[in-house]
Amino acid sequence: MTDVFFYALLAADALFLVILIVLLFKSPSRPLTVIDHRLKGMEKLQERLERTMRDDGARDREELNRSLRDVSESLLVRLAENMSLQKDQWEIFSRQLTDLAAQSVQKLDRINESVALQLRHLQEDQRRQLEAIRATVDEKLQDTLEKRLGESFRLVSERLETVQKGLGEMQTLAAGVGDLKKVLTNIKTRGTFGEIRLGTLLEEILSPDQYAANVATQPDSDHRVEFAVRMPGRHDDPRQVVWLPLDAKFPQEDHLRLLEAQEQGNPGQVEEASRQLERTLRDMAKSIRDKYLAPPHTTDFAIMFLPTESLYAEVLRRDGLFAQLQREFRVVITGPTTLAALLNSLQMGFRTLAIERRSSEVWELLGAVKTEFANFGGILDKTRKKILEAGNTIEKAAVRSRAIERRLRDVQGLPAPEDGPEESGIEEACDKVNNGDA
Repeated sequence: MTDVFFYALLAADALFLVILIVLLFKSPSRPLTVIDHRLKGMEKLQERLERTMRDDGARDREELNRSLRDVSESLLVRLAENMSLQKDQWEIFSRQLTDLAAQSVQKLDRINESVALQLRHLQEDQRRQLEAIRATVDEKLQDTLEKRLGESFRLVSERLETVQKGLGEMQTLAAGVGDLKKVLTNIKTRGTFGEIRLGTLLEEILSPDQYAANVATQPDSDHRVEFAVRMPGRHDDPRQVVWLPLDAKFPQEDHLRLLEAQEQGNPGQVEEASRQLERTLRDMAKSIRDKYLAPPHTTDFAIMFLPTESLYAEVLRRDGLFAQLQREFRVVITGPTTLAALLNSLQMGFRTLAIERRSSEVWELLGAVKTEFANFGGILDKTRKKILEAGNTIEKAAVRSRAIERRLRDVQGLPAPEDGPEESGIEEACDKVNNGDA
């Protein structure tokens, strides 16, 4: 209601201002007293209107308060009635719920008693059945169970014995590996291992006269290479020998350091170990070049033998290292497989060279055979003529013999005398003539 009065008052003020503005525009010549008189009348009217509005607002507020009190009292009465009604209903519901709970408890007790009784009967029945089944199973499977358990224990004992033997072998192998590691830790022993491996390859592929051990390849030098292959000299003179030096190297510490760094996954250590391995191989190649290369007594390159394929593969993995050693130091790095292929190639070259050297001897031998074969043809012609002459003579003798037989056919035969020296001589002559005819 206050808001309505406020808006009505604002509307009255606005209307008063509009009327005042209209009067000013319609009669600007009227004196200001008339306007003041009109304004005072309007102010009195506004005061009466405000007083009326205040009286109406007070009456409305009193009526609103009475209405609110009436509504509040009626609501309190209704709430009290509802609360008493809900209380009665809740008491009724509580009594019903208590009765239902008591009945449910009684029913559950009876059900529990019945279920417990049935479970006891069922358990007793199951116990009796299980006892009967157990007795039957014990009777039927006792022998089988004992038999299988015996076999199982026997198999387990055999497997345990096998495992124990395997463990013993593994311990022996581990001890052998430890001994081998201790052996390879020594530099001299590693050198001997590489030298033995190199000697074994040379012995398997080349003949003993195609290589030599501990050879002084440089004249007037005390340095001796482990092995050297005899290459053919100049002008095919077998007395002039050109040596191909072969030296075994085994930088195990640097290789193991590199492998450990790779397993740990440390790039810095891998790079440092790689550089150290390259420096070691360069020093070894320089030593081989300075000690063992002396053309024309040797070839213009030497061979460095690495006894393990993993080390050789690591050298090949280094970018440009193989070509750099070959270009700067005239040293070719090989592993076991590569050296075997190289030695097989040299062996084929040696055989080809031997065939070329023996070709002139073969031609001379073929010329002598050709001359002898011509002489043999002449002798055969002469022999054929002699055989023909002997055949003709024998044929004439046969004709004379048949003529004599015809002459002697009518002569009475004498008893056959014993074999004498004359008759045996005649038979020998007849045998010689028959053999010659054949």
